[in-house]
Amino acid sequence: MKKIGIICEKKIPPDKRVALSPAECKAAMTRFPGLEIFVQPGIYRAYSDTEYLSEGIKLSEDLSSCDILIGIKEVPAEFLIKGKTYLFFSHTIKKQPHNKNLLKAVLKKNIELIDYECLTKINGERIIAFGRFAGIVGAYNAFYTYGKKFNAFNLRRAFLCKDQPELLQELKKVCIPNIRIALTGGGRVANGALEIIKALKIKIVTPGEFLNNKFDVPVCTQLLPEDYAKRRDGKTPTLTDYISNPVDYQSDFLKYALAADIYIACHFWDSRAPVIFSKEDAARKDFNIKVVADISCDIGGPVATTFKSSTIENPVFGYDRAGGSETDFMNENAIAVMAVDNLPCELPRDSSDYFGKVLIEKVLPCLLENDIDGVIERATIAKEGKLMPRYQYLKDYSE
Repeated sequence: MKKIGIICEKKIPPDKRVALSPAECKAAMTRFPGLEIFVQPGIYRAYSDTEYLSEGIKLSEDLSSCDILIGIKEVPAEFLIKGKTYLFFSHTIKKQPHNKNLLKAVLKKNIELIDYECLTKINGERIIAFGRFAGIVGAYNAFYTYGKKFNAFNLRRAFLCKDQPELLQELKKVCIPNIRIALTGGGRVANGALEIIKALKIKIVTPGEFLNNKFDVPVCTQLLPEDYAKRRDGKTPTLTDYISNPVDYQSDFLKYALAADIYIACHFWDSRAPVIFSKEDAARKDFNIKVVADISCDIGGPVATTFKSSTIENPVFGYDRAGGSETDFMNENAIAVMAVDNLPCELPRDSSDYFGKVLIEKVLPCLLENDIDGVIERATIAKEGKLMPRYQYLKDYSE
């Protein structure tokens, strides 16, 4: 049977999440008889070495005897072991410039690279992701930011909470004023964000009600592409058409920006699609958004205020509406922007537990037993020194 190695995250700053918690390592070995799991010691991860040892999981600095090496973030090229199979988020499939050398090293070292982001069902739906926890933490941080910006209330930072129940308990300490929140997106990230909205007992309203009605309570509306984008030819927009023909659309978000106090971005964005709002939009005197929580965090993408990402240590920066430059977020003319790009790391144990359960149920059977639906095949970017057919478009990037 196979040997799996859980690698110590080497990317800086280190990631506290793990692909399999101690209990899940034990569960995986029970489910797949003969499977052995070794864990590379690490001081930063959410689960300690002692916790792995207490579950009978072996620790080993040297994972060269393992067949499959599993991590979370990109593995620095110098730590890749020749000829092994790796699972991690490679962040190469969009030709990200900072990971070009990583893909080159993968090919040079004859590594089989399986990317979590590419693990999909036959219909294209992703199988495994941290999106829900990005949404939970991102929405929580939106209210943390609002509280700071307006001295309205103080929320404890998410990463200081032990787990999600403690985070939800923290929300009970605050009373949200009668503000309006616009949220874009309809997937895992958006659903995670809505968990926080509902925990705060904020009223969910339709886009039409959001724009036209008066409320004496805080409200939130969820916007899908057909709500915040419109066809250039005036025809009726649909989600299917938007996904297939994004170039035929232009933004229709401004009317919501004139009404909303907080904007939470949870959408998936195609670079061919229109922006959500531009610098020119943000510079308008009637642009009302005061806090942007960009969970999607596409730098230089559809949300004009996200010209950089922020960090867990310093989650908020200011966007000067008039000049489009960075400023103190407490300035009167500044939009407070939360654009942390590794939000699930703020709840590392919860997000790791969730991720590991899906890994055991949906991915390891395909990897260790039978890949009858081609799940692993579709997600394999490179193998034996070559790009797989689905990823030949990366050839110029990898060279």
